[in-house]
Amino acid sequence: MTVLVAPPAPTAFVLPRMGTLLLHAAPRVLESMILPVALFYAGMLVGGEVAGMAVSAAWVFGGMAVRLVRGLPMPGTVILAAVGITARVVVALAAGDVRWFFLPPTCGVFAVSLVFLATARGRRPLAERITLDLVPLPGHVAGHPVMRRFFVRQSLAWGCAQFVNGTLTLWILLSQTIGTFLALRTSLVALLMTAMAVASVLDFRRCLRALQLRA
Repeated sequence: MTVLVAPPAPTAFVLPRMGTLLLHAAPRVLESMILPVALFYAGMLVGGEVAGMAVSAAWVFGGMAVRLVRGLPMPGTVILAAVGITARVVVALAAGDVRWFFLPPTCGVFAVSLVFLATARGRRPLAERITLDLVPLPGHVAGHPVMRRFFVRQSLAWGCAQFVNGTLTLWILLSQTIGTFLALRTSLVALLMTAMAVASVLDFRRCLRALQLRA
């Protein structure tokens, strides 16, 4: 006689505390996004625009070298930062204008905006891919209609936010000095992205609470 054992019921997924998520993401954001810009500004003040690009690139590639020597895993954010800064330095030097150092990532922001918006109603929105990279949701949670609507909603929201980000950045870059651009763009975009990130996490928690109430 064969006895069939029912598979265990899926366990409820509990989102880590917001502080834990921020502590996990902060070092990667600081290393690959904030410090390269800060070091460019510091280098530019001391030795000019070329020195600023050199210091910024040295930081990114120095971090990669340290990881390779120590045998540490290479985060995707660091690889993207290295590819991006290489393209930016080459284009800026070839054009002879430091503004081109900031133009490629600005164009990239518009591209990201389009991808968010284009995939919002698709089989797998970009917001879903990013969410699952940061928080490994179980399959039964990620596939629930409540979460499906969350992914669509966040793809649309982030697509619009990135479009505003790119438009604002481009306007400041073309109308202000590099020093003003760095200070103004960094502060305004930081406020925009922080507000979006907080809103997304709160929306995420609300969806998970809704799922737990339905369980």
